[in-house]
This record gives sequence, structure tokens and C-alpha cells, in this order.
Amino acid sequence: MVRKKIGAALLFALLVSVGAQAQSVSSMRINEVLVVNEDNYQDDYGKKNAWIELYNTSAGTVNVAGCYLTDDRNNPKKYPIPKGDVQTKISPNQHVLFWADGIADRGTFHVNFTLDPSKDNYIAFYDADGRTLVDEITVPTGQLADISYGRPVDGKNEWAQLKKVTPSTNNLTLDKNYKIENFKANDTWGVGMTLTSMAVVFIGLILLYFVFKGTGKISVSASHRRASKAIVGTVAEAVPASGEISGEVLAAIAVSLYELDEDKHDIEHTVLTIEKVKRNYSPWSSKIYTLRETPRK
Repeated sequence: MVRKKIGAALLFALLVSVGAQAQSVSSMRINEVLVVNEDNYQDDYGKKNAWIELYNTSAGTVNVAGCYLTDDRNNPKKYPIPKGDVQTKISPNQHVLFWADGIADRGTFHVNFTLDPSKDNYIAFYDADGRTLVDEITVPTGQLADISYGRPVDGKNEWAQLKKVTPSTNNLTLDKNYKIENFKANDTWGVGMTLTSMAVVFIGLILLYFVFKGTGKISVSASHRRASKAIVGTVAEAVPASGEISGEVLAAIAVSLYELDEDKHDIEHTVLTIEKVKRNYSPWSSKIYTLRETPRK
């Protein structure tokens, strides 16, 4: 029975991992294409050729090994991306570049087809089954030299000619921090930022105060409850079957209650203090003058 449960759990984990892999591959996008490369990026052989950039839009690493790139609608498996290359694992929000030089023998990232600037170039990316289309694009004819055709924002649906060619990096370069620019425009002296920072700090300190105070009260209450239970248990054990409690037990109970509720009573000291009381005295108010001598018989 245990083996069956373990087997079912392993099978479930395998199915989940396969599903996650399929889902992550579907997040890949054709991101940028350069058809005419005259004075642009060079490959690892020092050659300037057309290139195709893929982009991982997911939050997990994607391995494109075993998938396919093609320029032929009727041949989805034209270029199988080789397995066993660690560089086919694409990190989240990162890019990978394939050279369209028609020389696949040069390595994993050199496909077996080229791009022609005199006509439309169809490019497609297929999943490892060779049937599931992940992404496709048709680059229009008449592409200019060293001007790529890509997505202005990585992974988004819009396409345009990009004068700022960015192989293996973000198409949209963020050179400004809009939050800082907003602060500069609306809070020149930094008063708002200062007040916000101080408010955050003081609120945090107040929350910490209440947390520690509440924790202390809970701890004290728990210790009192444990002590009360201990006293009750001790008394129950000390009471004999006859129901009579000895003086020693009563004294122990009194001392325990005193120690338990020490903060609820005044502290008493075994010190006797005698103070002299001054009172007004008059012989006319003394009782001795009201006594009469007992008559002699």
C-alpha cells in the first residue's frame, strides 16, 4: 500500500514537471530580427550575418533544447536546436541569439537557413513535438542595413523597425527612474520624502511596541495559568481520602497564593512604628475629677 502511494506521488510530480516545462517553453517569443548585417554584431567566428533573437517572458528558466526554428511553413522541424548545450537554458526575462548563416555545423546557435532582404522572411519557433507553434513572425521585405525588426518592448505584441539595434539585450533601455523624476518634479525640497520616511519609521516602532507588549502579557498570563494548574494539582494530591487538610498544606497553599498574586497586594513589612500623638489636655475634662470618694460605713 505504501509503495503504491509513493509511486502515485512520483507519477504526479513527473506530470507536474512536464506540464511546467511545456508551459515555460510556450512563454518564449521571437523578439528581434536583423536581416541585413553590414556593420553590426559579429558571431563567434567574427562574421556578420543575419540573426534571430528569442526572449523568455516567464519568471522561470526555459530550456529551448529540442525545440525547432524554421523559415518554412511546410517544414516546422527545419532546424532542431541541439540538446546538451548549457547555453540553451534561458533565464527569466533574458535573450538568446541564433545566427541565420545557413551553416549549422558552426554550433548550436547557427541555424541551417538564411534570411533574404529581397522578400518577406517567415520565421517560426515550434515546441519539441514539432507540431505546437509557440511563436511566428513575417519580417516584411525591404529591410535596411543594420536596422532590426522587433518588438519595441520585449515580449509585447507590437512590432516596428528599431534603429537602436540591441542583440541579446533589452530593446527598451530604461535610462531614467520615473519615481525619482516624479519626486524631483513634485517635491523639490524633499519634504514629502522626509515626512514619509519618518512616518514609516515611527509607525514601525509603534507596531513593535504593541507586539512586544502583547507578547509579554500573553507570556505572563500563560505562566500564571501554569502555576495555578500546578497548585491545584498539588492540593488535589495532598488532600487525603478523609478530606482533612493538614496545617502544613494550608501554609504551603497560602504562601503559593501570596507569591502568585504578589503584584495584587500591598507589600507588608514586619516593622512596628510608634508615633506620639499630641492631644489637648485640660484638668476640667479629666474623668478623675468626676469620681467621688466612696462613703465610709
